[in-house]
Amino acid sequence: MVVLCRVMGVSKSAYYAWRKRPGVCITSETLRLHRCMKQLFEQSRQSLGSREMMKKLREEGFKIGRHRVRRLMRELGLVVTQRAAYKVTTKRKDSDAVADNLLNQNFNPEGPNEVWAGDVTYLKTGEGWMYLAIVMDLYSRRIIGWHIEKRMTTDLVSRALMKAYNLRQPPKGLVFHSDRGSQYTSKSYRKLLSSYGMRASMGDVGACWDNAVVERFFGSLKYDWIFKVAQPTREHMTADVAKYMHYYNVQRLHSANQDLSPVNYEIRTNEAHSQRWGSAQNEQVHDVEGVATEHSAVTVNS
Repeated sequence: MVVLCRVMGVSKSAYYAWRKRPGVCITSETLRLHRCMKQLFEQSRQSLGSREMMKKLREEGFKIGRHRVRRLMRELGLVVTQRAAYKVTTKRKDSDAVADNLLNQNFNPEGPNEVWAGDVTYLKTGEGWMYLAIVMDLYSRRIIGWHIEKRMTTDLVSRALMKAYNLRQPPKGLVFHSDRGSQYTSKSYRKLLSSYGMRASMGDVGACWDNAVVERFFGSLKYDWIFKVAQPTREHMTADVAKYMHYYNVQRLHSANQDLSPVNYEIRTNEAHSQRWGSAQNEQVHDVEGVATEHSAVTVNS
């Protein structure tokens, strides 16, 4: 017993105290809850706090409050880990044009494909830096286009926008908001926006809150995902970013989306829109039928 305690790193008194302690029986439902919490926590790379854990558990059908979630997370050893991020900014060329700020920190458009936002961030690997450009639909916070490369060029942000455009096919007049980085102020990028019928909008110099939603996304990407594991190669980084994009769009809950993921929020919006459109069509049919009946009655009476 002495050897066993030494190997396990516990004292003899702790071992005998454990033997005297009565066993704890838990129900199958509690066991399922514990397993679900551990699974959700691992899927988020140890980033789910008690509030978000509670929301995810309720999605899974558990009736549970935040106080119990907080207690169970302590008991199960589910501790959120984060690292501090680094931030680097770019400057535009003096010869490049700057668009007006059409957004003015209004991050909640009334519908999809009204306001998109884009930005670039730096990601470090064992083989060197990589640069990620994204396009977000501010209505649902969904990432609708992204591209990652070894160099930060106008082609990087252009490819992200092309992917977003091909996915959504938005109507003309959409506002695209960005900072004043040289990639976004370049002539070729402004020409691409114009070809899509989009209006450029740019934040003020040094005002990160002018694109706060995108900055917050980059923070989540780095703190909650990228920094949690080693990134030895650029190939590994690219695959890991793709995994997070899927997790973020499909699973991660957003308070701005009524605690739904971006994809589910868009699905619910489309369903509600379809129901309203269907009701409006029925009303139009009833109106037409009513007009036709009234016309027939007049014709008969005459």
